[in-house]
Amino acid sequence: MNRRYCIAAGVLAAAAGLSSASGAAILTRAIQASRPKTILVLGDSLSSEYGLKRGSGWVALLEKKLKAENLSASVVNASISGDTTSGGRSRLPALLAQHKPTHVILELGANDALRGLQLQLTQDKLTFMTQTAQQAGARVLLIGMQVPPNYGRDYGEHFAALFASVAKANKAALVPFLLKGIADVPDSTRLFQADRIHPNEEAHPLMLGNVWPELKKLLK
Repeated sequence: MNRRYCIAAGVLAAAAGLSSASGAAILTRAIQASRPKTILVLGDSLSSEYGLKRGSGWVALLEKKLKAENLSASVVNASISGDTTSGGRSRLPALLAQHKPTHVILELGANDALRGLQLQLTQDKLTFMTQTAQQAGARVLLIGMQVPPNYGRDYGEHFAALFASVAKANKAALVPFLLKGIADVPDSTRLFQADRIHPNEEAHPLMLGNVWPELKKLLK
């Protein structure tokens, strides 16, 4: 902490009758709140517009939504098709240093499950990314996913639950299921591309609809 920061924290604390540590914490939050908002999206093919025309994915739609809501925030989409939590963990520190985001959306884990990776490893990496982003001063929104029934009930239930577990343990925000209203409806095939894995253009506004309420709370 530099000298100017220390003096400001001390003045604030004295004025409020607080300890210098409490004053510093309040000042830190005030400084963070005044920073230009930058939203970093760290995801996989569900966020990278795989199989879609440019500008039609939910992240691109998010940028339009922010403008429509008169919310001043820029969006950095660092999503890569096929990425796993291992890839996200290795890329995140550099992205935080480069973009200095105020908000981080973590949309990773689906490819871990598709590869049958150990759930504890996925949870550990999501925890690392959440804590790393928070330590950098960003508010974190975790995007939960689910796997098809053929992966087994036990695996599926534990996979879906790990996102909530990480969010609760680290006081992060959570979207329980990115594909709610898409993958869990009777006529779901009409909302997917031919591979039946990736949502089509019609589905992406619904995906944004699942993300937006929780993100808006963080932006306010």
